[in-house]
Amino acid sequence: MFETLRNAWKVAEIRKKILYTLLIVLIYRLGGYIPVPYLDGTVLHEMISGSNTIFGYLNTLSGGTFSRATLLCLSISPYINAQIIIQLLTFALPPLERLAKEGEEGRRKINNITKYTTLGIALFQSWAYYLTLKSHGALTYTQGISKALSEIVIILCFTAGAMLVIWLGSLIDKKGIGNGISMLLFAGIVADIPSSFGSTFVELARTGNAFYIALIPIIVVIFVLMIAFIIFMDNAERRIPIQYAKRVVGRKVYGGQSTYLPIKIAMAGVLPIIFAMSFLSIPQTIMMFTGEPKAGTFWAGFFKVFSYTHPVYATLYFILIILFSYFYVSMQYNPVEIANNLRQNNGGIPGIRPGQPTSDFITRILSKLILVGALFLAVVALFPIIFAQITGVGSLALGGTSILIVVSVALETVRQLESQLMMRHHKGFLE
Repeated sequence: MFETLRNAWKVAEIRKKILYTLLIVLIYRLGGYIPVPYLDGTVLHEMISGSNTIFGYLNTLSGGTFSRATLLCLSISPYINAQIIIQLLTFALPPLERLAKEGEEGRRKINNITKYTTLGIALFQSWAYYLTLKSHGALTYTQGISKALSEIVIILCFTAGAMLVIWLGSLIDKKGIGNGISMLLFAGIVADIPSSFGSTFVELARTGNAFYIALIPIIVVIFVLMIAFIIFMDNAERRIPIQYAKRVVGRKVYGGQSTYLPIKIAMAGVLPIIFAMSFLSIPQTIMMFTGEPKAGTFWAGFFKVFSYTHPVYATLYFILIILFSYFYVSMQYNPVEIANNLRQNNGGIPGIRPGQPTSDFITRILSKLILVGALFLAVVALFPIIFAQITGVGSLALGGTSILIVVSVALETVRQLESQLMMRHHKGFLE
């Protein structure tokens, strides 16, 4: 990875893209410290600390900007939700499905639809969060300022910040090294990791307990091992051999090549974890709107089950990650379409007949790989929670997801730099 970065830095064109990307990331981080008027950041921080609500999830994605009540506190959350909705509707609505098959022009139209959907979701989330913050006394008023004006200002600041993040991400896609939204997500999480781990280590050291002090190097070792495990699984793939038949056209022979169809084990990425986390945060979020019920009632027990300290939460988290992994991959991979494309190009899997047998074979391979990938995601997501229950270090409960996002984005960025270096190398060779 470091060698790729060093080689990329030597190329003037790529170096400009890297510097431009760093500039956009710097602007994004500065925006994370611009406060929203009429909001008390201390109240918001107390609401989020140790919570399993949608605010805790949002604060993780924003890299801690939401707990500071800043302009970019919504971060990329509205865009992620919009992208997921449009992606699912692409397979459900024929007009969107036709657009997805129209190439670059179709993708551009779908991106515009996603941006308008993001605007609508950002407005709704801003209004919902305003009502929640108002009910918890997080609003501040100055003399002569009406409540209606403060409501408009807060909602517009939240919405404008979310759209600004999309614009900054698009600038990275156009003039930077690409992968813009993911780069901003990466920057936010990386910036928040030192303070998160630092506060955890300080908390352990202040106890004066030898057991908790001994946990500090153990946590560092686990952190390094988890990164290595994620890198290994992210690069792991199943290669299905493909053989293309020979074709004789005139005096020339075409085809007859042997290649392979690569299928990644962790093909779903981090999305199943985000889906499961969003789903399980709904009950606790509802409780924030309705207030905490009386102890001993049915609803008090119901909401307690969905706290991340409860075993039922971990069990449901595990099951949902598995289910969402199968659901997402089934939406992305169509074995029938893959089999038809192979047959149309005179290709096939050795020992497997073309058509339906090929489709069934790919389906069996996918089902096994999805299970392995889903178990990998579940281990990464649940291990910090289990570790927190054993040791009492609750601040690392979402650490696995953050590490997974950071490592995945870093590996994808390195792959993009390698592809750009290779394209430039081939261009120079041909010239």
